[in-house]
This record gives sequence, structure tokens and C-alpha cells, in this order.
Amino acid sequence: MPRRYRPEKREIIPDPRYNSVMLQSFINRVMKNGKRSTATRVVYDALEIIEERAKRNGLEVFEQALRNVSPVMEVRPRRVGGATYQVPMEVPRHRQFALATRWILASTRSRSGKSFAEKLAAELMDAANNTGSSIRKRDETHKMAEANRAFSHYRV
Repeated sequence: MPRRYRPEKREIIPDPRYNSVMLQSFINRVMKNGKRSTATRVVYDALEIIEERAKRNGLEVFEQALRNVSPVMEVRPRRVGGATYQVPMEVPRHRQFALATRWILASTRSRSGKSFAEKLAAELMDAANNTGSSIRKRDETHKMAEANRAFSHYRV
């Protein structure tokens, strides 16, 4: 049964340095315990590290990484007559961003050693080059959707 009330989407103000809503949203996800200034500093440091190492604009690398990690298809469970099928479905734009940021941050946090800014920079550069554990996660999701293509006629 669908919900009756869906809260309206909050307006996110773009970040001050790059004027990007996407980056501000990412900073909000990095933030822990309401420490926005710390999260902002960490993300900006990571982008500066990327600019040093990759000799490219940090924001471009960040956006490329998000594009590469964003999944196109995923499986969603659907009950049909007592059996639950994993039905492949296209991923909406906002969910693509949510999953991509979640996977990038999870793989950043699981990396060993160094400061968080360095780990984040390394993960973003890996993702921009189509390598790294967040890309592996996206590939797993696509493989699951591909393997369950037989159930695609159960789409809602």
C-alpha cells in the first residue's frame, strides 16, 4: 500500500567554493555528528589532492567518478503468488546519486591508513578511472540485474 503523504524535497544550497549542488549534497553525506565544517574541509582537501596528482580539475574528477559509479539497473524484490522474484529495474536519477555516494564513501572508509581526505581522493580518482571497490559494487549490481533478466516481465 503506497504512502499517502510524501514529504517535499528539501532545497539544497550549492557549496560556496565550486557552486555545485551535487558537491554540497556529497559533503552532507560525508558529515558525521553534524560537523559540517569538518566534512567540508575534508572534501575540499580531497579535491585539492586530486588536482595535485591528476593535474585535472577536482570537480570534474568528482563528477566523472559519480557518473562511473552510478548504477543503471538494479534488482528489486517483488512477491508474486507466494514466491519472491528479484526483478531488474531501471534506477531513478536521485537514487543513482544516492547509491553512488553511499558506495564511494563506504569504500573510502574501508581503505586502510592515511587521512580521510587522502583516502577519499584516491577512491574518487579510482572511480573516475573505472577501477576501485565502488566500481566493483556497481558491476555486482549490474550482474545481478543481468542474471535476473528472465523476471523482467514482473516489472511494476
